[in-house]
Amino acid sequence: MPRGPVRRGQLISPFGPGAMMILPDGVSVICGGLDHWFKHESGGTEDIDQREYQVDEWRLSARLNVAHFYLPPDHRRVRRLAPTTNGYLTVPFLRFPQWHYCTRCGLMRRVPLVAKGRIKCAECEGRGWTRYIVQVPFVAMCDAGHIQDFPWAEWVYETANPPQNTPPMRLVSTGGMTLAGQKVKVDGGPERTLAGITNASPDGEDTDLSRLLDSRARYLCPGHRPWLGTEEGLGCGRPLRGTLRSAANVYFAQIHSSIYLPRSEDTTVDEAISLLEQPPLSTFLTIVAGAGGSPSPAQLRKLYRELVSTFTDRQLEHAIAEVCGGGDRQKQKKKTAGDDAETGFRRQEYDTLVTDVDFAQLVLRPANLRQYALDFSRFFSRVTLVHKLRETRALAGFTRVFADTDRDLASQQAMLRLNPLDEMWLPAYVVFGEGILLTLDEQRLRQWEALPDIQNRVAPLVARYLALRQARHLRDRRIGARYILLHTLAHLLINRLTYECGYSSAALRERLYVSENPAAPMAGILIYTAAGDAEGTLGGLVRMGKPGRLEPLLDRALLGAQWCSADPVCMEMGQSGGQGPDSLNLAACHGCCLVPETTCEEFNRLLDRGLVIGPFGNPTIGFFNRAMEG
Repeated sequence: MPRGPVRRGQLISPFGPGAMMILPDGVSVICGGLDHWFKHESGGTEDIDQREYQVDEWRLSARLNVAHFYLPPDHRRVRRLAPTTNGYLTVPFLRFPQWHYCTRCGLMRRVPLVAKGRIKCAECEGRGWTRYIVQVPFVAMCDAGHIQDFPWAEWVYETANPPQNTPPMRLVSTGGMTLAGQKVKVDGGPERTLAGITNASPDGEDTDLSRLLDSRARYLCPGHRPWLGTEEGLGCGRPLRGTLRSAANVYFAQIHSSIYLPRSEDTTVDEAISLLEQPPLSTFLTIVAGAGGSPSPAQLRKLYRELVSTFTDRQLEHAIAEVCGGGDRQKQKKKTAGDDAETGFRRQEYDTLVTDVDFAQLVLRPANLRQYALDFSRFFSRVTLVHKLRETRALAGFTRVFADTDRDLASQQAMLRLNPLDEMWLPAYVVFGEGILLTLDEQRLRQWEALPDIQNRVAPLVARYLALRQARHLRDRRIGARYILLHTLAHLLINRLTYECGYSSAALRERLYVSENPAAPMAGILIYTAAGDAEGTLGGLVRMGKPGRLEPLLDRALLGAQWCSADPVCMEMGQSGGQGPDSLNLAACHGCCLVPETTCEEFNRLLDRGLVIGPFGNPTIGFFNRAMEG
């Protein structure tokens, strides 16, 4: 199995199961499924206690319908005189693509998924030359998440049923930097360039690779899953498309995250709950519950006296009831009518984030709007300084070709492992950080949304999104002027914060709280940063949210949005059509609004600075320009 260092957080994204990466020695590998994550390289499970890596996040567990989350295993050396539990754990990576070729003679060869090291070209070696074969740069994939080696024989013979024992094939370059300059040749047989292997219709239902120039017998995806260690296809039937193995659309991690919310109004009880969810107490509770028993405070005091000494029996009883599932959890809270699953999930966070909270893993301080300048406070109804937060990020699956999907959670999670489990778990990573929550003034926002000019401006963008959603079978949700305004404002502030507080734009993240429900509206943006250190970050972001610092930050962000380095073209694109991924941006490009994709929830789509500051011909319709006039 190939070796190479990968950080823990990278195994959630971007190098989770099914994702490819390049090792330092240039070998391309694909991350193996979850079946072998907590095993030795030999496949054994001796001296392994997976419970040590257990992470509990009650809201996210309910949302993803899993029992637990586990941190990716870390690699530990075992000392002779000090036995170490969970020593020498590795995460499996398999060699992919399997097809290789010689850069001198072009001879192609297929090697096993578990092949190691450099491999010599047999033909060149027979001629007295020393040449090593390298992996081909092309693979094939489908929008159902499957990936496989490029079907070289099918492509060159232009049929879904090529000869069984084909003569040797060669991959050669005929000059040029395009696919037409790459050619696959069969010794003594046909040859064909690679022109068109990436061609596909916008909805993905028709591709040149699946047609193979013969519309009567399409070559459809057989459902290969090499990351699970198998070369057998399970059947799929979706159109295949060729791609460079390093293309951005080969892997989109489906990350679901949750901000930690306290489960008790009593700070001490909440601390007890957090303690019971961590080893060794979590291990003890699991063992007792698995044996059909009911843990008691007396048992905890007998075995872990020092750990629970600061809690009363009543506090421990409440904590045990909550952790073991018998408590009156907030997840039983009545849902707001009209909310979809994601909006309802975020509403719980939003309702907590606008309050004053002081817990070990969540510290919130609502700011006094009267202390901010009038030109600022008239835009917003709330500012919350998030001094500390805990976020759990879980990998629930992945997609290929398109970033979004309408596939249910169960089918997404099934792509992560070969064999289903009775008690499902997912990999997750916990980070701690700080942030600023801004909530727009609802009355002013509703007046702005009702303007005919605003409705007319966003109507084409919304229509394109609806058409795209239907064509690609994306999840059903509402997109309107409110969402685009908040999303764009978050990007403008993030880009400005990189100059003000020293964070890179990739270190900051956005979290949008948006609902147009008249009975329970939301219009908030959380800009935050987080790291793996349990102490969180250094407070620079919270400092920028205080009176006297947040106002000039917003002013400079709005001033920078008034002119883009690509103007007037950028702003005119917002009035004449669209730009960016899937043409789902109006006045937004790399010169003004875009941020790293790890920062953005929408992959840099659904943006328009014209809604923020107004277009050139009609600046008064911009939310902030209109607010200043009022």
